[in-house]
Amino acid sequence: MTAATEIAFENTFVRDLEGLYVPWQGARVPEPRTVLVNDALARELGLDPAVLRSPEGLGLLTGTAVPESATTVAQAYAGHQFGGYAPRLGDGRALLVGELVTPTGERRDLHLKGSGRTPFARGGDGKAPLGPMLREYVVSEAMHALGVPTTRSLAVVTTGEHVLRDRGPEPGAVLARTAASHLRVGTFQFAASTGDADVLRRLADHAIARHHPSCAGAANPYLELFRRVVEVQATLIAQWMHLGFVHGVMNTDNMTISGETIDYGPCAFLDAHDPAAVYSSIDHGGRYAYGNQPGIAQWNLARFGEALLPLLDDDRDEAVRLATEVLEGFAELYLSARDDGYRTKLGLPAGFAAGPMLEDLARLLAEQKPDHTLFFRRLSTAARGDAGPVRALFDDPSTAADDWLASWRAAGPDGAAMDRVNPIYVPRNHLVEEALGAAVADGDLEPVQWLLQVLGHPYEERPGYERYAEPAGPDAPPFVTFCGT
Repeated sequence: MTAATEIAFENTFVRDLEGLYVPWQGARVPEPRTVLVNDALARELGLDPAVLRSPEGLGLLTGTAVPESATTVAQAYAGHQFGGYAPRLGDGRALLVGELVTPTGERRDLHLKGSGRTPFARGGDGKAPLGPMLREYVVSEAMHALGVPTTRSLAVVTTGEHVLRDRGPEPGAVLARTAASHLRVGTFQFAASTGDADVLRRLADHAIARHHPSCAGAANPYLELFRRVVEVQATLIAQWMHLGFVHGVMNTDNMTISGETIDYGPCAFLDAHDPAAVYSSIDHGGRYAYGNQPGIAQWNLARFGEALLPLLDDDRDEAVRLATEVLEGFAELYLSARDDGYRTKLGLPAGFAAGPMLEDLARLLAEQKPDHTLFFRRLSTAARGDAGPVRALFDDPSTAADDWLASWRAAGPDGAAMDRVNPIYVPRNHLVEEALGAAVADGDLEPVQWLLQVLGHPYEERPGYERYAEPAGPDAPPFVTFCGT
């Protein structure tokens, strides 16, 4: 099998986009040790999992000794963070190793988090604690199993050092992840801020070639690029909302051009359905609450459109008009994807006029706040004639709940179809914390491994796994996440 030194990387980002990166290498790692390797993903990438566990593989996974074909760089980008513009962010603790072309011909970035300080570190130490890296591994792989476009986790390696954060010292770690690319809205904001039209055009051409190649033949390829990114983001956010996923930090540097979910920092899944749910320790104003995510996505896309203006038309007023027209289409695209998804989750046939039913459901869920995942999963039991398990989720099984259930059941929902799209297992916050706590405090990876096994098959209910489907008890403290930087 291929040794790490023989792995062939390509470097189109480096080749095409001078000015948007700084060549860099990973910091020294005293005692690297493999914690997790995603064998299935490694094989999809054409890599040998055994090689990744070898000393050569550890060099690759920490960025300290990479193949000659790789060109490790820290990527430059800007971004709006909690609404405030930061002109120079970039990979402060991360490196792009290069691009792998899989046996099926897909191009995937290999990217490292926690690989040490770079020129974009902004005073940080460039390191990553083990807990947040395991969180990204668990949640990103769960999202993949749920069918949501996402970056994926290849491996977690501990470094032999400890890093100090607000909650105390924790083992240091590096996460190796893959993505269709790491091009972000913030990448375009940075390119636009240079004032160099050639840099911005090269970036847009690179994004078109890599993610939306059919745009190249359009009358206005850059406007078409904007349209495609609006489309893929509208679909992505609808999927988040269907599953009760809260990203937690939807800054523009965390929105991809590919339409993949990226950067699992203060993320969480809803227990009780609550549009105002916030889990991030730093989101004091609730900007990135669950119910705000569609609006924030459109706001971020407006920033993307602003960055593209010089490419859309030589006349700025006309460029603004064109971009605005595309941006205004986001709401319709999102609402269509949202309603289609909910229609499927409710087991209703395509084309069923579900608008009033969905509006009543949204009010009911916001008022009663049942467990989000269990509500949709147990509806299939109600579709088969037993509404008791669903009604038990309501603190006050009101007439409104019974009326809604009656009108929905009258539409003839398909319970078997519902079980195929409504998961029984999601990364329950208390279970994730329990597993990470065991790994960090005691070096016990068994809870993480069990969790990954269950989350890898989210739609298949299995006897003996009941605890993985249940929310935390009523006496559990409020759940809060931390970004780990």
